[in-house]
Amino acid sequence: MFIILLNYKVSVEEVDQFRPGHIKYLDKNYENGSFICSGPRIPRTGGVILCRAKSQEEVLTIIQEDPYLINDVAEYEIINFRTAYCADGFEKFADKV
Repeated sequence: MFIILLNYKVSVEEVDQFRPGHIKYLDKNYENGSFICSGPRIPRTGGVILCRAKSQEEVLTIIQEDPYLINDVAEYEIINFRTAYCADGFEKFADKV
């Protein structure tokens, strides 16, 4: 499982120009099962995405389609982790160990 941290490189107003495309990108990845949850950071300096993927290379391929990356308005940090414990109901998203 991966946490994708987005940090905006430009003003929120500039980022918002690409938000409709970013929402379509999110929708696509929810539909195909790659994304589990996402949302803006508080304060709004970027975003966070919880991603299910087999490898960091797969995550890198996924983020290549994000309009925020394509238009160079955000930078990305990818954190790989193994789910060791989780709340009831979350196990369907957890890594199979």
